[in-house]
Amino acid sequence: MRSICKTLGWVTVLVVALAVSASAKPGYGTLTGVVLDPTGLPQMGASVWLISEDAGGRVISQLLTRQDGAFSTDHLKPGKYAVRVSLAGYLPAVERHIAVMADLTTLLRVQVDSVFSSLDMLRKKSDTPAETDDWKWVLRSSTATRPILQWRDGDPSVASSSVGGDLPQAQHPRGVVQVTNGTMRPWSPSNLPDAPSTTVSYDQQLGVMGRVLLAGQMSVERGASGAFASVWLPAGSPDRGPETVLVMHQTRVGPDGLMFQGLRFDNTERFAFGNHLALRAGAEFLRAGMISSTTALRPHGELDAVFSPDWTASMVVAADPMSTESGQGDALQSAIEALDSLPPVVFRNGGPVLEGDWHEEISVRRKLTSRSSLEAAGFHDVARHQAIFGSGTGASPDFMQDPFSSAFLYDGGSTSSWGTRLAYRNKLSDNVEVAAIYAWAGALSPSGDSSAAPAELRDSFVTQNHHSVAARISAKVPRTSTKVQASYKWISGTTVSRLDSFGETAYQVDPNLNLSIRQPLPGLSGRWEAMADFGNLLAQGYVSVNGQDSRLLLAPILRSFRGGVSFQF
Repeated sequence: MRSICKTLGWVTVLVVALAVSASAKPGYGTLTGVVLDPTGLPQMGASVWLISEDAGGRVISQLLTRQDGAFSTDHLKPGKYAVRVSLAGYLPAVERHIAVMADLTTLLRVQVDSVFSSLDMLRKKSDTPAETDDWKWVLRSSTATRPILQWRDGDPSVASSSVGGDLPQAQHPRGVVQVTNGTMRPWSPSNLPDAPSTTVSYDQQLGVMGRVLLAGQMSVERGASGAFASVWLPAGSPDRGPETVLVMHQTRVGPDGLMFQGLRFDNTERFAFGNHLALRAGAEFLRAGMISSTTALRPHGELDAVFSPDWTASMVVAADPMSTESGQGDALQSAIEALDSLPPVVFRNGGPVLEGDWHEEISVRRKLTSRSSLEAAGFHDVARHQAIFGSGTGASPDFMQDPFSSAFLYDGGSTSSWGTRLAYRNKLSDNVEVAAIYAWAGALSPSGDSSAAPAELRDSFVTQNHHSVAARISAKVPRTSTKVQASYKWISGTTVSRLDSFGETAYQVDPNLNLSIRQPLPGLSGRWEAMADFGNLLAQGYVSVNGQDSRLLLAPILRSFRGGVSFQF
């Protein structure tokens, strides 16, 4: 019966088309069509709008389909037209760039889809081949680590230079939902150690306007905490055009209900000079505080030069490394990481100040083989306010205390140092990548008496250069699809601040032992994934400071854990 209806519908359309064509006026064209549902049955009473594309989108006529689902209109000027169809219970349909020619009849078939058929299309697997180069997927050892120096196998273009990388262009809107507990960085939206938080990330194409990544996070236990981030890519990818990042952060702090608020707005432009030079430059505006606020305007720039397929040089001038990029790994994950892209906020003389780190670097990278590379860099770091993480309580008003734990942030004062870095990367197989990094750089170190009062801690820190050796391995287990990243960084001597923070960000290593695991859950088509991040797993690098009324522990990074599940759709 259904096939008979289909046949009769098309026969009717042809008959009407021939009849109308015979009566059409010379010099004009005719458009005849039929509206069908997903099963192929003609639909009566559908509203049809005929729009002239040559006339700037002006509606030429409005029609209703007959019992056989057909519609027809003649006396049309030759040109391009669009047809928009709407029918109760179905999704609107649009057909564009329909050519109408003089003295001819154009036949059109329009199918209207239901909401359920659209969901079925979303559940179908994409025809796009899956990415086989799994080594490009990199787990972060903390939410604050995002690569600014990225190497891509077999690509000598400037897109593979030190600052930047590639975000794969999404073919369809995608999203991810994460439910986690714990924190990997003080004063992030997920700061409450015992409170679960929900994070949502969404990737949406905007047609000619490019692409936008949206992310949000909310935790309501023990006080409201939330953040929102958007990353707009007009060219669809950060290595092909400008990038605009907006981050808003709000957290209720302390028993008095004070509200900490933060804002970051960053715009970055890219310019290419031939095939061998590329300039990336921009600036970010920052605002953060509680009762009073502090602001900062920070420019940043990077010049990349490709001398040959094997040699690349870069020069970088930027502020805090967490403000350089929104992430160059998976697009959805990069939007989530943008939520934590605000620099640390510390207190000085009772008022908030932003950690300010000015970094200047010149690096040269040599591609050794198709799977390995070696990079050497020299850099200079200057900071007016160096944030130090700590655990304990004290009487100093310069402690920014976490109201629900013993963690705090402290302004360690200014620091200035020169350093050098040597890094080796090797992709051992499609599933395993290793990296080894040596650095000689400056960091704040305790000197003299370690029993100073909290208010006098800053005077007991001096900038000293130390050696560091770090190793990282990223691997994927073929059968179980488990993704693991483990890193360890050893530092000679004692430090209370980060050593070569830009290098740590570039190669995803934090001080001491760090471990990240991602495990797809069986039987759920790979959409569900368990996640666990361990920071400073062995609780190393703590410096004890005994005051008159308290005992404090300072460290470049505190021991932390965050775990949960994520769902991709």
